[in-house]
Amino acid sequence: MNAAVSAWWRLRTAREQRLLLVMFALLALVVAWFLVIRPLADALDEAKREHADAVAALAEARTRAGMRSSRAPVAAPVLPVDAFVSRTAGEAGFAGARIAAQGPRQANVAIDAARPQAFFAWIEQMEQGGLAVESLRARTNPDRTLAVEVVLQARVR
Repeated sequence: MNAAVSAWWRLRTAREQRLLLVMFALLALVVAWFLVIRPLADALDEAKREHADAVAALAEARTRAGMRSSRAPVAAPVLPVDAFVSRTAGEAGFAGARIAAQGPRQANVAIDAARPQAFFAWIEQMEQGGLAVESLRARTNPDRTLAVEVVLQARVR
């Protein structure tokens, strides 16, 4: 078979041989794209979705566990507010939360993707910790999460 292919190749002109080499190179690229790159990209996207779901489920579970044990009356606010909010956001699973201090008694929080149940349970925890929601803006994401911006302020005693 090798002799037959070699004979067939020698019958081609130099121009035909170059065109065939280009065709085979492009064919190899297309095959590599469909058999290697696309499946790997799809697997990576699926892994990212599963990770986001797991992080949200963990945050929801931690928040629910915290809610069961913290039905105590409202405590005095912990100052500075941004440090308290940062710590509790991390504990609730909102590691990507962007927190900006607006003085020692107020903080702005922005979260790109949060499950509604976990987020509002965390807000309830903040209220139990002596903070009040001054403003809240939420938008839905395509993956059934919320993109939220909230301003938390320490309650005046």
